[in-house]
Amino acid sequence: MELLAGPAVPRGKTNSFCKNPLAWVRDTNFSRGYWIFFSAAFFFDAGFSIYFFLFNLFLLDCRFNERAMGWVGGALTLGSMAGTLPAGALARRFGLRPLLIALFVAAPLVNVLRALLIREPAEIGLAFLAGFIMSAWGVCFLPAVARLTTKKNRTAGFSAIFSVSIATGMLGGIVCGYLREWLARIGFPLQPVEVKRLILLASCALVLAGLIPVVRLRVPASTDEDIASEPAPARLNVFSKLALSPFLLRFLPAMALWSAVLAAFTPFANVYLSRNLQVPMEQIGIVFSAAQLLQLCMGIAAPFLFRRLGLVSGIAATQIAAAVVLGALAIAASAPLAILLYLVFSAAQWMSSPGLYNFLMNETPDQDRSTAASLTLFANALAGSLATAATGVLLTRFGYRPVLFGIALEAMAIALLFLALFHPLNRRAPAK
Repeated sequence: MELLAGPAVPRGKTNSFCKNPLAWVRDTNFSRGYWIFFSAAFFFDAGFSIYFFLFNLFLLDCRFNERAMGWVGGALTLGSMAGTLPAGALARRFGLRPLLIALFVAAPLVNVLRALLIREPAEIGLAFLAGFIMSAWGVCFLPAVARLTTKKNRTAGFSAIFSVSIATGMLGGIVCGYLREWLARIGFPLQPVEVKRLILLASCALVLAGLIPVVRLRVPASTDEDIASEPAPARLNVFSKLALSPFLLRFLPAMALWSAVLAAFTPFANVYLSRNLQVPMEQIGIVFSAAQLLQLCMGIAAPFLFRRLGLVSGIAATQIAAAVVLGALAIAASAPLAILLYLVFSAAQWMSSPGLYNFLMNETPDQDRSTAASLTLFANALAGSLATAATGVLLTRFGYRPVLFGIALEAMAIALLFLALFHPLNRRAPAK
């Protein structure tokens, strides 16, 4: 199967988004169905990006330590692992739209309960249930975008969804930081934990609003002409399909290990800034907003990077950059430097995501994409669950500096492994 390094962008138009966003949108030629799904993804990503940014800080105010946070985070990703294969089976049996409707109802409700029932056993159980339900998003997201786009605009489609929903996250970061002060000025003084709970509930309501475009969504059976013309192969069970796919046998471990790196650091980043470096909540909110802005820019630039370097080399480059920054963060002695390094890490690791998912979808036949997404999320969740729980224990015992340095070494090793495994598939997109 042909490997695309990025969307086919004519010379002279690589900066068209910055110069004329409307012209860039016209050039991508996205379908109406894509924009409906884009709207749903906007609400889902915006709401839950705020929720998961704030949740560990909320637990910190509720006197949870890193060990307990690690167990809660591990239960969340373990639930995702348990839910991915059933979600994939449901997607094949009933289609993507019914599964998305159920997701947009159930996920906000369960996460509301997580903000209300503050007991460690309840938090662990509800986190597992939330992960189980929310695993359906990844299973639906990848094949939906693949079917609602074409080979020429698929990378741009992934990048747009990964990037534009970040804008609301930027606003959410400011609200997270300053809502307590704003409420006090108008006569509603609240404790920090009460403000955080209010924001968590509001973010769940934002996700629920995404149900409106989901109800209107229609996902076609297939869009790639070469795939649509092929007879559908006999259905095999998931593990037989895995055994017959050399690409997945290489991709799944590499992707899972990279997910472990992200799961080991990202859930504790805000706690690190708040507890170890004494960064106030207002500044953490601004940091989150700045990280969202950088991720927006990097997501937009991702197709151009992958076009220039090739998809595999571009992914490896972003992973190496993230590893180097993590190593520097481990020895950072001041809060301003640590904040700067955290922002660079956020940009680098976010930039790799469109490339990784585009790589998976382009190397997988349409009829197998739900299964491939399920397998990928299953492996990611298993690795992430173990990484989050283990990191929480290690942080409690050894502190942040040695643990962060170890994560940085792991990230560098994974980037080099990814390059070694897939470099033969790397190629630059043809110049136009």
